[in-house]
Amino acid sequence: MNCKQFNSISLEEVLLSLGHLPTKQNEKEAWYLNPFASESQASFKLEKRINAWYLHSEGVGGNNTDFMKKYLNASVNEVLDWAQKQNFSSFHQQAQIKKSEPNYTIDEILDLQNPNLKQYLQGRGLSPKVYDHIKEVRFTIGSKKLYTIGFENLSGGFELRNAFYKGSLLKKDVSIIDLNSNGQDKSNIQNRDIRGVAVFEGFMDALSFIEMQKSFVGDILVMNSIALLNKSIEHLKNYPDIHLFLDNDNAGIKCRSEIIRSFPAAKDHASFYSNHKDLNEFLIHRMKNNVSNKAGKQSEQSQEPNKMKAVNQEPKIKNSNGFKRKR
Repeated sequence: MNCKQFNSISLEEVLLSLGHLPTKQNEKEAWYLNPFASESQASFKLEKRINAWYLHSEGVGGNNTDFMKKYLNASVNEVLDWAQKQNFSSFHQQAQIKKSEPNYTIDEILDLQNPNLKQYLQGRGLSPKVYDHIKEVRFTIGSKKLYTIGFENLSGGFELRNAFYKGSLLKKDVSIIDLNSNGQDKSNIQNRDIRGVAVFEGFMDALSFIEMQKSFVGDILVMNSIALLNKSIEHLKNYPDIHLFLDNDNAGIKCRSEIIRSFPAAKDHASFYSNHKDLNEFLIHRMKNNVSNKAGKQSEQSQEPNKMKAVNQEPKIKNSNGFKRKR
């Protein structure tokens, strides 16, 4: 990645990736608290049309490269090295727009069957219980053929994962799963019964929730990128009950705060996995504990009911508009 490419990325997405959310915004501009120092009144302005920033409290501004040089106190090369590792969605979208032909071809989209992908899911703590909500996507990039787990979004694009690859195909968008329909629902939510929703940043966390839950009957919304926060908030306006299962990192905390600011009645369930980065990391930890307990003597297990109860716990959501509490 060079400076021109990095500067073409939405600065709004760059700020989101660092955990900074606007205090106010409209179609033309957004205002943030100073990302470089503590302040009580927003003085950092983002001009969306030209993708440039200006910090009024210090009288400085510039492009993405200028911002990250100051933010990281780093050289241009160090900034570009950092940017290359971030996998910004807006960069991939722009790259696709500039190409007259995509640099990939989708060969097949089918139900999950590859044993390597199933083994990968098993290592993430996921069983065949989640298979209805994913696909196996086989595609070719250049001359290289790949197969991945595919998680479809509302625009027909896919988030892709296997043990060695992480990416996306086609248009980036949020995903909504109606658990009552055993798959992803692309119909207008206005035409369905309004119910509660559980919100996740990535689909592995959403699948982890499905794996653990036994009684949840609402919808699941997966942001697929924190850059889609505003779009996710628009979808959340359709739900009477919002339950948040976002990551326990800086960006996740900021996203959680922004959603709760828009929907003060939203419930935050991050304390359920407070010692882990996200829900899937918690599930993997729980799986390893479960394996360890099963390897022990049966008598030792019977003497530790509290430990086994912790191993078998699931996220509990209060009974409200379609949600049921585990009994």
